[in-house]
Amino acid sequence: MANLVIITGPMAVGKMTVAESLRKSIGYNLMVNHDSIEVSDKIFGFATEAQKEFNWLIRDAAFNTAIKYNESLIFTVATDFNMKSEYEILDGLRKRFEETGGSFYFIELCASLDERLRRNITPNRLEKKKSKQDIEWSNNNLIKGETKHRLNSREDEVWFENHLKINNENLEPEEVVKIILDNYKLEPEFKNSGSNNKMY
Repeated sequence: MANLVIITGPMAVGKMTVAESLRKSIGYNLMVNHDSIEVSDKIFGFATEAQKEFNWLIRDAAFNTAIKYNESLIFTVATDFNMKSEYEILDGLRKRFEETGGSFYFIELCASLDERLRRNITPNRLEKKKSKQDIEWSNNNLIKGETKHRLNSREDEVWFENHLKINNENLEPEEVVKIILDNYKLEPEFKNSGSNNKMY
């Protein structure tokens, strides 16, 4: 069985760094939202209909492969809590993983706009996310997202049974991971490196 851990929150809240720290702790596979975004943007251009479709096809293939091979997965993504369609996509993922014996966890991070603007230009973020290297555009896009989308839930809003909201403004990624593991006793799934006979 494969588990799925969704780490969500607004841009530059620290989804990727928390996910990387969680992977080190429990050995799950990791797909950050920009893995598929960067590939589909490179091929089809930013925000084109072809890019949007190919972006989803990459992600959907990863989810199907995780389920097929019992490979638990961490996935980072921003969620617009005003969009019913986004809930339906996430709930569909929950059902797919739970129907095959896995579990679904929805971890929501939040921090102030000032803190996220500071994090938006950290070296790890700029290295891993090429599209963010135009800092002026990236900062403006982050600010615009604040008014265009609702990227955190309300205090009384719970989308899933395993929905954990964490204010990580003053927390290191390892501290956030400790909170996650204290709430959900996720069993580590480290694996052997396997055969050295690889075909590229």
